[in-house]
Amino acid sequence: MNRSPSEMDGLEKLLVSMIKMVGKTNEKMDELMKRVHQLEMAAKEEPASQVYSFIAEPQRPEELHTPKV
Repeated sequence: MNRSPSEMDGLEKLLVSMIKMVGKTNEKMDELMKRVHQLEMAAKEEPASQVYSFIAEPQRPEELHTPKV
C-alpha cells in the first residue's frame, strides 16, 4: 500500500489527535470515578451534622490569578 507523503502526514496528525482525545477522556473518567467514590463513601457514613461539598470542576491556575468582573 503506497501512500503519498501528504497522506502519511495527514494520518499521523489524525493518530496524534486521537491519542490526545483518548488521554483526555481517560482523565475525565478518572475524575468521575473519584467523585463517585466520594459520594459512595459519604452515603455509607452515618448521618451526622457534617457538611459535604463536592467540587464540580477545579479552578485552572490561570483562573486563580484573574479577577472576575
